[in-house]
Amino acid sequence: AAASRVFAFRDARWVPDPVLEPSAAVRTPQPVPLVIDNGSFQTRAGWASAEPAVPAEPLLRFRSLAARSRGARGGAGAETQVGNDLGSPEPLRWLLRSPFDRNVPVQLELQELLLDHVFQRLGVASQGCVDHPIVLTEAVCNPLYSRQMMSELLFECYQVPKVSYGVDSLYSFYHNRRQNWPCSGLVISSGYQCTHILPVLEGRLDAKNCKRINLGGCQAAVYLQRLLQLKYPGHFAAITLSRMEEILHEHSYIAEDYIEELQKWRSPEYYENNMHKMQLPFSNKLLGSTLTSEEKQERRQQQLRRLQELNARRREEKLQLDQERLDRLLYVQELLEDGQMDQFHKALVELNMDSAEELQSYINKLSLSVEQAKQKILQAEVNIEVDVVDSKPETPDLDPLGSEQSLEDVESINEFEPLFAEEQPEVEKPVAAVQPVFNLAEYHQLFLGTERIRAPEIVFQPSLIGEDQAGVAETMQYVLERYSKEQQAILVQNVFLTGGNTMYPGLKARVQKELLEMRPFQSSFQVHLASSPVLDAWYGARDWAVEHMAREEGWITRKDYEEKGGEYLKEHCASNVYVPIRLPKQAPRTTEALAPSRALTSSAGNPCE
Repeated sequence: AAASRVFAFRDARWVPDPVLEPSAAVRTPQPVPLVIDNGSFQTRAGWASAEPAVPAEPLLRFRSLAARSRGARGGAGAETQVGNDLGSPEPLRWLLRSPFDRNVPVQLELQELLLDHVFQRLGVASQGCVDHPIVLTEAVCNPLYSRQMMSELLFECYQVPKVSYGVDSLYSFYHNRRQNWPCSGLVISSGYQCTHILPVLEGRLDAKNCKRINLGGCQAAVYLQRLLQLKYPGHFAAITLSRMEEILHEHSYIAEDYIEELQKWRSPEYYENNMHKMQLPFSNKLLGSTLTSEEKQERRQQQLRRLQELNARRREEKLQLDQERLDRLLYVQELLEDGQMDQFHKALVELNMDSAEELQSYINKLSLSVEQAKQKILQAEVNIEVDVVDSKPETPDLDPLGSEQSLEDVESINEFEPLFAEEQPEVEKPVAAVQPVFNLAEYHQLFLGTERIRAPEIVFQPSLIGEDQAGVAETMQYVLERYSKEQQAILVQNVFLTGGNTMYPGLKARVQKELLEMRPFQSSFQVHLASSPVLDAWYGARDWAVEHMAREEGWITRKDYEEKGGEYLKEHCASNVYVPIRLPKQAPRTTEALAPSRALTSSAGNPCE
């Protein structure tokens, strides 16, 4: 049982996205909409069409990250990689950039890189523009400036014909709708950066009572990393964010009662039965412990050989440079001997020399340096040859003269044999590998106990990480109290959970427990979990695009963009509420108000007064 709870980190590498060839149904009889779920954690893109030839699932899924390398020194320029082309995020962690601040895109140049990647890999082949309508997700109560910059990017840079904006969690709510749509409900959407409580009445978002908690999967991963790094300081570098996200996705759960669950973990038996061991990568070979003396000597000889080759190469390069300079000086000296004084003086000026004596002095020094360098190179080659000869295995020489030993020499050697009798077996004893005194595999294991519930718990108790915010339960109760009892009863009949951070086991039971505590006695409520919390936002946007492809509802055309500005939004069942910018008009200044200012101006203009 203990061995079955040892889990190895997968450390999966991202596979680069291929360039896809879209089917003919994407462009005929008219270009179909392109659906992009623009999430702060992951971007998902695909086509929206009712044709069977067009896949009804996202064709691209990649992390919303980009990294721009500085380029090799003296080589090509900077290289930009996006999404799955990064391979693995950890080696490039300090180079990674995201266009999002929380869940709002603010770095539009990085957003343009993500859109370029989407259009290129989906095979959008229209010349000079993207002639497909775009369905794009945005944050709840998205700032007008962010939507304005996004519309400017789509209409001015990509020349899209029309675009529609919608909220990802409302698209998921739309995809999981019941038969009696339009319906009401309370949507709890928890993603990578934020958690939202969204009341929906009669199929439309009540934006005035929406609430946001600035906690999500990112903060849980950072908190888990901090806990394990404090617990295992010897593996500080191996406890990476990618591995923490893997632990959250596969080994964490939400406790129905957090205090009661912590009491259970105090039991040694419960700890042993529920603790997960995460195996870090390690090597069985201890450095220097399994190397024999012959292997160490061979390694030293290899290092010495590499140093000798490096020094020889440097000497040859220096010799070549000195030889070229010496040839140049000798050529100038020949000009003096041939009597070409004008060219000789011109050459001296180029060499930054004043006289022929100085030229002769440089020639003598360079000649001596060249000769010394040649001698060193020859000596080094001889030394290398000697080393090669010495490294050959020695064979015993059968010298008839040397084999004749006197009886006195043999007796003198036999006298010293007892002195070395105890040391001789130790010298001839083979070097054995040093075995570790501890289990190396167990040393590289992370024991996950209460960490499995502490990291996801921050959504319900932000005070665990020092955040002065309300949790999901308190925020949900605050939103419900802003409605009448009749509306509260309607909302709690459809509490809908969506988002990647709602996939923890036990979350649904925890929300039911919290509702049971805050609702009146014997009142009813229902909690539903999205069929696919991660992908339902894209599926809902695709459903909406297919149903509204031929309608004008919800679509912002280029004419609307030019007439009403980039922040303009056409509302629909899954969109934000459009609040136009209203600048206060300045009241015209009356003649009575202008008279005192004119009098002051005239009096100030006369210095006598």
